[in-house]
Amino acid sequence: MSMSELLPNHAGGQWVHGTGPGTVLVDPVLGDALVRVDSGGLDLPGAFAFTREVGGAALRALTYRARGELLAAIARVLLANRADYEGIACANSGTVKADSAVDIDGAIHTVSTYARLAAQLGDSHHLVDGEAVRLGKDESFRSLHVQVPCRGLALFINAFNFPAWGLWEKAAPALLSGVPVIVKPATATAWLTQRMVRDVVDAGILPPGALSVICGGSAGLLDALRPFDLLSFTGSADTAALIRQHPAVARHSVRVNIEADSVNSAILLPGEAPGGPAFDAFVKEVAREMTVKSGQKCTAIRRAFVPAELHDAAAAAISARLAKTSVGNPRNETVRMGALVNRTQFEAVCAGLEQLKQEAVVLHDGTRWPLIDADPAIACCLAPTLLGVRDPDAASLVHEIEVFGPVATLMPYRDATHAQHLARRGEGSLVASIYGADEGSLAAMALDLADSHGRVHVVSPAVAALHTGHGNVMPQSIHGGPGRAGGGEELGGLRALGFYHRRTALQAAPGVLEQLGR
Repeated sequence: MSMSELLPNHAGGQWVHGTGPGTVLVDPVLGDALVRVDSGGLDLPGAFAFTREVGGAALRALTYRARGELLAAIARVLLANRADYEGIACANSGTVKADSAVDIDGAIHTVSTYARLAAQLGDSHHLVDGEAVRLGKDESFRSLHVQVPCRGLALFINAFNFPAWGLWEKAAPALLSGVPVIVKPATATAWLTQRMVRDVVDAGILPPGALSVICGGSAGLLDALRPFDLLSFTGSADTAALIRQHPAVARHSVRVNIEADSVNSAILLPGEAPGGPAFDAFVKEVAREMTVKSGQKCTAIRRAFVPAELHDAAAAAISARLAKTSVGNPRNETVRMGALVNRTQFEAVCAGLEQLKQEAVVLHDGTRWPLIDADPAIACCLAPTLLGVRDPDAASLVHEIEVFGPVATLMPYRDATHAQHLARRGEGSLVASIYGADEGSLAAMALDLADSHGRVHVVSPAVAALHTGHGNVMPQSIHGGPGRAGGGEELGGLRALGFYHRRTALQAAPGVLEQLGR
């Protein structure tokens, strides 16, 4: 592939290049130019109309079962091209193979999961929601709720850290619902998203207009939305606030789902001993979440809470694990952690780290070890840093600032109630994980944290070797969180289809409603 190649967009059912010079995507380790992306000059209103009218109509004409078969075919195409995706991820995102797999295999698994779930919905074009209930004194007039596919399009504005999974965790339930998709990937890592869409479109699996990709700037995208469209955004809270104020959302009631900043927590319950199974599981997961994808996960552990008497032991154990993490060029087989996605992100993480150091001390400084096969003047590689705050009640920045990199802060707590209070100071998070051996205490803590978290991940010795991970988003469980995490909700099995359907109450005679129930 030419280093100067301009990747085409797929809009209005055709491949089309932007008319501007484009933005160059760069290898974050070697500094090499890769490809260019640009969306200038696109007829967005026309492309959006084609997606709604042509792509939407074709998808709605299919049954849920038939749409599930399309998803199964998509999964096969993605699997067949997996090696190419891995190469793109290494070059464009700077990730080691294991981290690329989190994104790519997670995407394929999610699409496959929704393909299987489609069988439960059968050969129907609508969903029945609950049972019919009478509205009067007898049964002659009743009400039944149904869900039908929205007649707009779904616009996805995605983040840079998961160019593969970020597309398909949204697109799979949308397409299964019968709603056509336009994805705007983050510019920095748009190559992988564009390539996946290209492979699926070129395979001729979906009807024209069902799946589009627009790479480059986002100007004009929100202006092209109409009242029955849907918008899903993953990114910063500041950008989310601007989206909520846009007329498409504020005045035209475009349905919006937002996943924003999240200062997630891990909590080791009282009564655990250093070196015990719960202690070891906690230490392992904190270190893993700091280093997987170089800490660039919206679900990564940012704050780790332990009983005060275990603070020093936990600090030593986590630091010992982090010291084994080799950092550098992901092409080197000995490297376990690659780069941050680009220089801008590298500088942002460094700046955020300096902010946290205003009230935290450094417990582990990974920068003491040299990078492997990487020039520190060019490579956007940053080794993991574990911080510590002895008085988490007096601190504020560690509960407010999400440093989107290999950084976490260890803090002590007095008792379980104090731990819950500290976790809630994140003002709403995507996930909290709790570690302990007493099942009653684990259950009580999980329920106490449920109101302020989208997911509570409970690790006891019974699942220490089996659990899916604090930061891994599984398609069977919902992904999202209240408060500063955005207030959104994705996935959760068939629950995800609710966002792409319109629930309506139908009031009629029992005979009419029985026809709908069939």
